[in-house]
Amino acid sequence: MSSCCVAGEEGDPSGVLEGREVERGSYQEADNFVKMDCMEDDTTVFSTLKSFKSFISLPETSQNPAETSTTVGGLQRQYVQRLELEDAAEKIHSKTHLLQMAQEKKQMELSHKRARIELEKAAHISARDFEREVDRNQDLLARIKRLEEREAETGKILSEQTEMNRALKKSIEAQNKKLEEKDLKLSTANETICALRDEIRELNHKIKNQEMQLAARATENEGLQEQVELHRKKYQEATQKYQSLQTSQSQNSENELKIKELERRLALQEQDSVIVRNMRTELTRIPDMERELKRLREENNYLRETKENSSLLKEEAEGLRRKLERLEKIKDDVVNLELEKEKLTMKLQAWENLSQTTGLNIRTPEDLSREIIQIQQREISLKQQNYSVTSSARMLEKARAQLQSEVGQLRSKVLEEQKKREQQDALVRRLQKRVLLLTKERDGMRAILESYDSELAASEYSPQLTRRVKEAEDMLQKAQAHNADMEVQLSKAQDEAGTYKLQAQTAEMELDILKKQATSADNSSLLMGEEVSSLRQKIEELEAERRRLEEQNNVLEMRLERHNLQGDYDPLKTKVIHFRMNPTSLAKQQRLDEVEQLREECQRLREHVRTLQAGGAVATEGSFSLPPSQEVVDLRRQMESAELKNQRLKEVFQKKIQEFRTVCYVLTGYQIDITTENQYRLTSVYAEHMDDSLLFKASGPAGGNMQLLETDYSRTLRELVELHLFHQNSIPAFLSAVTLDLFSRQTMA
Repeated sequence: MSSCCVAGEEGDPSGVLEGREVERGSYQEADNFVKMDCMEDDTTVFSTLKSFKSFISLPETSQNPAETSTTVGGLQRQYVQRLELEDAAEKIHSKTHLLQMAQEKKQMELSHKRARIELEKAAHISARDFEREVDRNQDLLARIKRLEEREAETGKILSEQTEMNRALKKSIEAQNKKLEEKDLKLSTANETICALRDEIRELNHKIKNQEMQLAARATENEGLQEQVELHRKKYQEATQKYQSLQTSQSQNSENELKIKELERRLALQEQDSVIVRNMRTELTRIPDMERELKRLREENNYLRETKENSSLLKEEAEGLRRKLERLEKIKDDVVNLELEKEKLTMKLQAWENLSQTTGLNIRTPEDLSREIIQIQQREISLKQQNYSVTSSARMLEKARAQLQSEVGQLRSKVLEEQKKREQQDALVRRLQKRVLLLTKERDGMRAILESYDSELAASEYSPQLTRRVKEAEDMLQKAQAHNADMEVQLSKAQDEAGTYKLQAQTAEMELDILKKQATSADNSSLLMGEEVSSLRQKIEELEAERRRLEEQNNVLEMRLERHNLQGDYDPLKTKVIHFRMNPTSLAKQQRLDEVEQLREECQRLREHVRTLQAGGAVATEGSFSLPPSQEVVDLRRQMESAELKNQRLKEVFQKKIQEFRTVCYVLTGYQIDITTENQYRLTSVYAEHMDDSLLFKASGPAGGNMQLLETDYSRTLRELVELHLFHQNSIPAFLSAVTLDLFSRQTMA
């Protein structure tokens, strides 16, 4: 075997060289493959590859035939080494592939971890956002409930205030009656004042005569004493008249106290600014009264000192003159009160004239507001009727259009049926012609058969003829069946044409009825338009009156707020704890003490006058002090500052209320208006018409339960009402669904 190999190698050395070159190329390709796959492997692999590469790249020398055996063994060893190197390269390639897979696995795990962490973070953030939204919704619901409670409370307060206003009006009417009675008393006092003036003139004349007598008859003491006694008698009469004047003055003081009480009530209520100003002018007369009291005291002291002098009568005359001046001032005040009374009567007559001019039973602002509410309700009902009429007209128009389309369809169907009928008639005619032809052919065939029968014997019948006869009979039966079917179809077509004609006639009748209804609806809509225009004019007039009454109501509300700010409260809701040393109770006690002192002083003055009349001793007087005029000025300043504060508070309240309404309108998308008591109208921002509104009625304690009232617009939302109000029992969900529906309609449009 070895010799053969050697001979072969010796015989063809070029083949061996070519085999080596092929093996070298394969080794180089393996080396390149290993290099491509094992770029990131150990350095030992590269060193072995380099040695292998250097071994292959050794220069070839010319071999002798004797060295061929050694070269064959070397080639075998090289082949074995090459196989081992290929195995090592495959192992290295598998290791690198495993390392790459492990790295890819780690990267995938890291990416999965990152994605999971990000998802957890996103879920946590979304959960926190959801919790925040839930908290916000709960806060908003709580705020809405609070606002509803506040609205209910304000409604109750307004109702209470209206009742208070009515009670105040009644009390003012009673006070006006009392003032009329006082006017009568003052007129009687004026008459007495005129009589006293005449008596004073007589007394002055007598005093002059007495002075002449005293100057002429100074020596006649007895006559003077008699004259003094006469003077005393006259003085007693004058003192009696003075007492009557004091009684009238006490009555006037009582009247003034009553007027002050009325002033206090009117200052708290401030029903009419004109009355308040006039009463303030009367309050300014308090220092005048103090001066008068001081003058009276001085006069009394002067009378005590000079009771036996003749100048006493002069002083009395002077005092009476001053009293007359004061009474004249009182008379002027009475004239002012009469003017105020005339103004009030003019106002009452204006209210009565308003009822006469408008033709309505309006005598008070409450009657006017009631009439306005009734007219508004009439307008709402008329609007609803107009809307129902227009909707019915629209429905009738739609029905008329549908009926017209149906009539067109029926007419087209009738035309089609007529065409079909004509076609069927033509078919019937053709079939009848065919039947005639077939009958003629049958008769001819029968005649031919009979002739054959007559010519041929019975034994000579052929089966072919019998078969033809059967076929002809079958054809005849089929033609008869086809004729019967065509007759049935023709009868059906005639019946359908009749029904279509009836439907067309009924549709034309309905069209005529709808046209008549449309004309009647147009006439009724014209009448309704005239009524609506007249009612709108009345509403505009009543709106102007309502605005004026709203201004008066605002003034009354300001007064009530001021009344509340001054310390009034509801004893049913508020419990007041009093101090033992309460400043108000102390001030009241001081006031009572001062009144008691004044009464005692008046009693002392009366006793002193009586003693002067009787000529007895003069009782000692106790001094008392009156509040200075500075306190009155301070009180006025405080009242003015309180009025300014109340005005500012009112402006702030109105501004805040307007801001709150606009914020509710922007956030919720609904404008909330109070139509009547415990009824609220909601108008959406996205409403297609101004009349598209929802009515809710509040019931239960503090308006906790809300009920949806039926309107023309709510009838169109039956599905939403059944879903959100009956099944889910959620008014906010219903309102949000309505808002979304209207918004989607606008965006679609």
